[in-house]
Amino acid sequence: MNDSYGTLVASDTLRLQRSLPGPIERIWAYLTESDKRGQWLATGDMDLRVGGKVGLFFRHADLSPQKAPTPERYGEMENGHAMSGRITACEPPRLLSYTWGESDGSESEVRFDLTEQDEHVLLTVTHSRLRNRDDLVSVAGGWHAHLQILVDRLQGREPPNFWVIHEGLETEYEKRLPVA
Repeated sequence: MNDSYGTLVASDTLRLQRSLPGPIERIWAYLTESDKRGQWLATGDMDLRVGGKVGLFFRHADLSPQKAPTPERYGEMENGHAMSGRITACEPPRLLSYTWGESDGSESEVRFDLTEQDEHVLLTVTHSRLRNRDDLVSVAGGWHAHLQILVDRLQGREPPNFWVIHEGLETEYEKRLPVA
């Protein structure tokens, strides 16, 4: 399941699942604490209450010691990328949801559901209200790459370069996701 591809659950909604080594509080910390989240996704503050602000700062090139150039189409992210949102649901340590991309007007929503499974935790990431197929493909490749890095971090492995894995995943999702 840790390498499984995301699936469309609605025309504007993508879902990915990963089985992660627990306990659930550990995974919650990797979703909510800036220093831990920064190891696989983005740093930034979160006011963990409904309506609270979310600030994310992405430095994709710093997620791994392996270096590779930022793809040209993502050149504006080369020196980092800031994004803001607001918490729409927060039920520690099982549910976190927030808007995504409020600052650039492309507001979608990402939801993280955590379910205990013995010593593992099933993480379900659902990203909804995506505007078009290009967004679906980009988001699918992005979440898949970020989750691969999270799995590596949680298992004590050095993750590969984000841009290298994202590039291949985006190509694969371009083939997998239906054209409307």
